[in-house]
Amino acid sequence: MLSNRERALINEIWDRLIPVAEEIGSDTLLRLFVSYPGSKTYFSHVDISPGSSHLRNHGKKIVLALAEGAKDISQLTVTLAPLQTLHAYQLRIDPTKFKLFSHCMLVSLAVYLGENFTPVAHAAVDKYLSAFAAVLAEKYR
Repeated sequence: MLSNRERALINEIWDRLIPVAEEIGSDTLLRLFVSYPGSKTYFSHVDISPGSSHLRNHGKKIVLALAEGAKDISQLTVTLAPLQTLHAYQLRIDPTKFKLFSHCMLVSLAVYLGENFTPVAHAAVDKYLSAFAAVLAEKYR
């Protein structure tokens, strides 16, 4: 699925994003909520206004989980096992939302990384986010 070069590129990108995890994560969530308002239903109990602490904290958690998964993509199922269970059985997130989130993340990365988000980087990250979403959705089967 991913070449060694793509894996290295993905790791490099996520390592670079760790210091700005709150910014990238909250921007991605905000894009998700604005573009797909139905996704807000899972966050009805918290403040999801731009810049809110809830948005920043949850966004950071997501980016850090993505960065952790990128360290060893071959072990993604093992790394994400707790998140699979949480999202499927406790939060009961519609798995289609993971794909929508992935699309919003690509836009946030393009904005943040600018010309450094090359077509090759875009393709590699898209593959990784697709794998990430697929792993999160496995418990729904």
